[in-house]
Amino acid sequence: MKKFLKSFGFAIEGILEFFFHERNALIQLAIAIIAIILGAVFKISPGQWLAILFFIALVLSLEMINSAIEKLCDMVSKDFHPGIKRIKDIVAGAVLLASVFSLIAGMIIFIPKIIQLINQGK
Repeated sequence: MKKFLKSFGFAIEGILEFFFHERNALIQLAIAIIAIILGAVFKISPGQWLAILFFIALVLSLEMINSAIEKLCDMVSKDFHPGIKRIKDIVAGAVLLASVFSLIAGMIIFIPKIIQLINQGK
């Protein structure tokens, strides 16, 4: 149990490191908070909550992996290296791909609710 708690502590340190030292972390966190607020305001369904929370976790996790891989690559070589560039491009692409699909899911969930709200005001 002691080893588990120690590992848990290291994971928390990693999360805090990410949010306090990575610019993209705060951007992604702000977007996540907006999505959660919109979900609460529009009273989305449990299934829609699962989708929103899944995409938040996916994007934040991939952003953390991207940051870690970039730091590792920078430790390997500070100089330009085409192989390292490819690695960084691929992990950045993974974050972009998840972000685009998150945006699409958010649009599918929230645009009809926004349109309904606008139509109620007319």
